[in-house]
Amino acid sequence: MHRMRLALRLLGRESRAGELTLLTLALLIAVTGLTAASLFADRLQRAMTMQTAEFLAADLVIESAEPIPADWLAKARQLGLKDAQKIEFSSMLIENNELLLASVKAVSAAYPLRGQLKITDAKHPAETAVGHGPESGEAWVERRILSALKLNFGDPLTVGEKKLRITQILTYEPDQQGGFYSFSPRVLINANDLEATRVIQPGSHVHRFFQFSGNEDALTAFRSFVKPQLNPSQRLLDIHEDRPELGSALTRAEQFLGLSSIIVVIIAGVAIAMAARRYSERHFDASALLRCLGCTQREILRLYCLQFVILGLIVGALGCSFGWLLQEGLFLLLRALLPAQLPPPGIMAIAFGVCAGLTILFGFALPPILRLKQVPPLRVLRHELEPLPSSAWLVYGLALALICVLVWRYTGDAKMTAIVTGVTLGALLLLALLIFGLLAAIRKLQPRMPLSWRFGWQGILRQPRASIGQILAFGVTLAAILLSLIIRNELVDTWREQLPEKAPNHFALNIFPDQLAHFKQSLQDKGIESSPFYPIVRGRLTHINRTPVQQIVTKGSQGDNATHRELNLTWSHEVPAENLIEAGSWWKHAEPGLVSVEQKLADSLKIKVGDRLTFSSGGQEFVATVANLRALRWESMKPNFYMIFSPGTLEAYPHTLMTSFYLDEANKNALNTLAKEFPGMSILEVDRILRQLQTVFRQLTQAVNYLFYLALLAALTVLFAAVYSSLDQRIHESALLRTFGASRTFLRKIQVIEFFCLGAISGLTGVLIAELLSYALYRQVMHIPFHPHLELWLAAPLLCAAAVVLSGLWGLRRVINKPPLRVLREL
Repeated sequence: MHRMRLALRLLGRESRAGELTLLTLALLIAVTGLTAASLFADRLQRAMTMQTAEFLAADLVIESAEPIPADWLAKARQLGLKDAQKIEFSSMLIENNELLLASVKAVSAAYPLRGQLKITDAKHPAETAVGHGPESGEAWVERRILSALKLNFGDPLTVGEKKLRITQILTYEPDQQGGFYSFSPRVLINANDLEATRVIQPGSHVHRFFQFSGNEDALTAFRSFVKPQLNPSQRLLDIHEDRPELGSALTRAEQFLGLSSIIVVIIAGVAIAMAARRYSERHFDASALLRCLGCTQREILRLYCLQFVILGLIVGALGCSFGWLLQEGLFLLLRALLPAQLPPPGIMAIAFGVCAGLTILFGFALPPILRLKQVPPLRVLRHELEPLPSSAWLVYGLALALICVLVWRYTGDAKMTAIVTGVTLGALLLLALLIFGLLAAIRKLQPRMPLSWRFGWQGILRQPRASIGQILAFGVTLAAILLSLIIRNELVDTWREQLPEKAPNHFALNIFPDQLAHFKQSLQDKGIESSPFYPIVRGRLTHINRTPVQQIVTKGSQGDNATHRELNLTWSHEVPAENLIEAGSWWKHAEPGLVSVEQKLADSLKIKVGDRLTFSSGGQEFVATVANLRALRWESMKPNFYMIFSPGTLEAYPHTLMTSFYLDEANKNALNTLAKEFPGMSILEVDRILRQLQTVFRQLTQAVNYLFYLALLAALTVLFAAVYSSLDQRIHESALLRTFGASRTFLRKIQVIEFFCLGAISGLTGVLIAELLSYALYRQVMHIPFHPHLELWLAAPLLCAAAVVLSGLWGLRRVINKPPLRVLREL
């Protein structure tokens, strides 16, 4: 208790004297930034997970060709899960002597479990959101069905042998599937009317979806119960696999959220380390006096550590409160773009903010504190005596390990953590040597410089180790900001490229080769511009190097899902746009018998370049050798293929063609004309998918923008901590120069030169670290092409130099305005 009272008394005195202002500010912004980033990322991720659950209309979905066992439903209800069911099939509709192939979906009363349907009617043209499907005897249809079959509101529509009354226009389904081959004009009916239609008979091609929703623990238990019992015709649906255009975007956004947490952690650590260094240097005399009064080294260390614990708890609590308010403000600003329901802030995330603050505080502040216990008592009389440097490498190593654990906790990605940590440390060691050599070269040139430049460089060259530390601190901070900016811009640009103006919103399938010329002419006559035509052959992968594929795949994996159904096979002379060759090489000429395989599917099936794959199509088998592996951008609204063959491999097999085109709402009637001209063709409308993507991308873009602003705010603490870390020495030197006759203009000039040089070197250092980090992350984590950012090599050093000059002049402003004698007396 005596030690506690003393620690509190010293802490209060130093707070009133302003000794802890910079350290407290650095810690406060660090904890605020960490807590806000943690809460914001956690809530945003859970909100996006909730929203993506709406894209499946449930939390968990089982797709099955047959009804699932009764004990599965009993288990779900025992766990407190809600359940619903939908059945999808294709059926030919005939009304008023018109034919139309439609996709019929029969839903149970509880559908949808997540999200809402949107409908309109003749009296209310505006969309209305509802949480249920049609009543028995009703049919909700897409608007194109009315014009194609010459129907109106209230008219009967015959589905199979059942007449249903059209009561609503269906404009939106939350679980509209993302595959390009699953769209047709939709008819939504009640599941109670399904049997009366007599459409489903033995051998009918039907897709059954069993949907479940509930709390996370119950869903996890149910998933564990069901997964081992799935047969080859059943699978669990997942947003990342079944909606790749959304799943890929969300994955990259989650990676950015994790990276933002890394950046805040690194910047916070640098700021606290520099502030703690200045704090310890200003307490050498106080420590020496305590040693003279009989305190042992251990008691001095305990006393300062206790002060830092108290400070960490108080500032940590305040930082958590400010972090909570900050993330609430961010969500308030994003309210128009986010889902209607947001999860509450996690209590554990708030508590973790305090723990994270203490970890960073002691991880980076402990080495300077260790020097305080080594202050000799004789320093009371001889102020030039400095304490011996503590063996801080072990402490910094422990701090680095703790930060790595902290970063891994924020990102959940060990690979990203290892890459960021490893590349940063390697770059820092290399740059420290390069900067030391640069300063040594400048020292030799210093005598030939003008007077103002000699004094300007002297401030940097006097203590090269401290200057290198400052340059690296600025460099790491700038690198973190640039890395955040680079990846943010990359993500936003990628999402914009996915949905350019007039992106294709219709896909035409099942075009026969002899209809190709006629179809192209018909599009041209209607003023419709199409994308390239892709040949499609339906086939199944059966063997890999003569081994049956079912003996290789892992149950429930991507390969398992792909090998239990027919794939869409195509061929091409050139590498499709946005396909990146990861292994092997593309064929240069028409070489029959080669195949290119999608990278993730190849990993799942353990396929390598040179393997021989056996396929079955139309009852015939053929073999192809793997020439290369491709990385795809599944999030792009363009056709993507697991398998692409070399020319001359598939031409002999029956095939159809597909293409895509943009058609605005005013010209939708052209679809009916095309359907009549080409009755065997299927037209898929993806307007709803585009709207979903646009909504999600707007949300994610705003989220990454605000997280970037958080990192920028944290960087300001490093800037001022670095300037103030040597403030006392600079004030003393400036006072001496004024005593010897230096003018204020001369002092300003040498200060500008010193800070400009410091900032410019730091800027170059930061750009180099950022480029190395972005290259490693692009290639190893995010799997996107890397391009050097040449504009940063000029802009970043100049901006960094300007920022350091402004902050330095602000910190030293009182030196210029005070009389030298007064400054020397205060020191």
